[in-house]
Amino acid sequence: MATPKEERTFVLIKPDGVRKGLVGEIIKRFEQRDLKVVALEMFEASRAEMDNHYPKDEGWIRRLGEKTTATYAKYGQDVKKDFGTSDLIKIGKTVRTWLMDFMSSAPMVKMIVQGVHAVDMVRKIVGPTMPYLAEMGTVRGDYSNDSPVNANAERRAVYNLVHASETPQEAKYEIEHWFSKKPSFKYKRFGVDE
Repeated sequence: MATPKEERTFVLIKPDGVRKGLVGEIIKRFEQRDLKVVALEMFEASRAEMDNHYPKDEGWIRRLGEKTTATYAKYGQDVKKDFGTSDLIKIGKTVRTWLMDFMSSAPMVKMIVQGVHAVDMVRKIVGPTMPYLAEMGTVRGDYSNDSPVNANAERRAVYNLVHASETPQEAKYEIEHWFSKKPSFKYKRFGVDE
């Protein structure tokens, strides 16, 4: 039976994180919190791989449209002007396409991170999805300053450096998707697992 110490999560350092030279810094932050990297690879994702990474269900796509519409409303912008529609599903599908375009634009680093409450710990370390909401001391708070308003106006994904699974179920799916034929490793960390 798995224990909280053995929980695993999936992390993807996005093209902007790789291009900014933050791979080592991001890994260091996980390791400083007694999490361990048990699988790691630099790679370039195809659009098909990214299409299978992001959910296709209508509920997820609608939430993406809702978040985008809420951002437009918050900043007094006209969503219909930029998207040509106010239909949440159509907006969500457009944003999903931008995500796939961005994520397949340059190399990324994928990893499995293991440790006590790894899913929640990694999310805490990287900070909220929107960089402008991330506290200093988190990866996004320290190294990213993108805005969803700018991203939408430029018809692209928000540059937020890293993807981290939100739930254990999502982590399980993403680990299987990205590492199904790749090994993960077991080892003891000095002073942590002894």
